[in-house]
Amino acid sequence: MGSDLERDVADIRLKLEAVHEELLRFAERSNQQHLSSILDGCRVDYSRAILGYALDEIEGGLEANMVGDCQMKAVCKALFSDLLKGNLHHIKAGGISEEAIGGARSKMEDMRRKAPREECARCFSEAGRLLEKQVDLFRSLRVYRDPDIERGSIEDLDEEGAVRGLLDPLGSGQRLQIMKALALETKSFSALSKLTGLRGGNLLFHLQKLSEARMIIQRHERGDYMITARGYKALQGISELYSDLFDLGAGEEREVSPPPARI
Repeated sequence: MGSDLERDVADIRLKLEAVHEELLRFAERSNQQHLSSILDGCRVDYSRAILGYALDEIEGGLEANMVGDCQMKAVCKALFSDLLKGNLHHIKAGGISEEAIGGARSKMEDMRRKAPREECARCFSEAGRLLEKQVDLFRSLRVYRDPDIERGSIEDLDEEGAVRGLLDPLGSGQRLQIMKALALETKSFSALSKLTGLRGGNLLFHLQKLSEARMIIQRHERGDYMITARGYKALQGISELYSDLFDLGAGEEREVSPPPARI
């Protein structure tokens, strides 16, 4: 009788542990989905801010640097503006192909060949500068990558640099909590203290860690803290990596074969 009871208790304990593990996995997936929804909203707001900046850059650059006394200025400015603004929807789309970049450059060059006067060179120079500046912006936002530039291999990874610049600054639940909060809006020291439960020097330690890694900045002395583009990309990368590694269905680990050894 006693042994039967012990077996039943052991069986119940195993089942409870299985339920507990399943609840933990469910919580992890739920938290990840919540974080993903937050980051999706941040991406939209971030894209809007970048688009506003890029549009101002087009209008301001063309107006200030094109030939001022040319009768064709309004027509040419409209053509340049349409071409350049047409590229910006790729920021929201999240990607632009090499063909699209090449097409924009070819169209600009075709317009240049048809230019009637020598003075047109100045206007095309400005339009070309703005186009290449857009390409640089696409690179920095990771919506475009030159086909002849390969991603860094594992062999090229700088271990100390990765730890110092990424893993150490973000290797804390409280610092990740701060980063998630700042991804939504700027916050004061007191607001972050209330959010994290950290006081004085303890909170300052974590903020300095993130500031030294250029993940966050403070607007001015005693001003609000805000996330940087570097910090946002790092947070987004962690979110995507976490999803890839831990959103695996019924708790099953995916097997990854190591790459073949180089000969």
